[in-house]
Amino acid sequence: MPVAELLALPRVGSLRYGLARVDAWGVVSSRVVIQALGWRRGDRLHISLIADSVVVHRSPSGVFTMPAKPYVVLPASVRHRDGLCPGQQVLIAADPGRDVLVVHPLAALDSMVVAYHAALVGGGGGDEHPAT
Repeated sequence: MPVAELLALPRVGSLRYGLARVDAWGVVSSRVVIQALGWRRGDRLHISLIADSVVVHRSPSGVFTMPAKPYVVLPASVRHRDGLCPGQQVLIAADPGRDVLVVHPLAALDSMVVAYHAALVGGGGGDEHPAT
């Protein structure tokens, strides 16, 4: 399929993406992405580290709270375990259908894209179409 046709295909799902930087206090913000979740000031948040990514979701038993403005604060313990430093850029992905925000360090994104490209170049089990 030509690239122009691929770009014209409708997006599947409701994920919202954005790039943000981690500041010295662990603040990560992308207004549009976080607002897509509909989280409000005072919502309780659970923050955990899974593999190389930080997963944030609403939970009545969450230790952290959503501030008035659309950003999340990653706790120092999570930032240190994940190697996130001030000024580091991250990909944030909101999934409103699952009420979750995932913060991916760019190294994790690199790994995902490299694996995807390897599958494309290496053949996906015979489903590939020759270029025309």
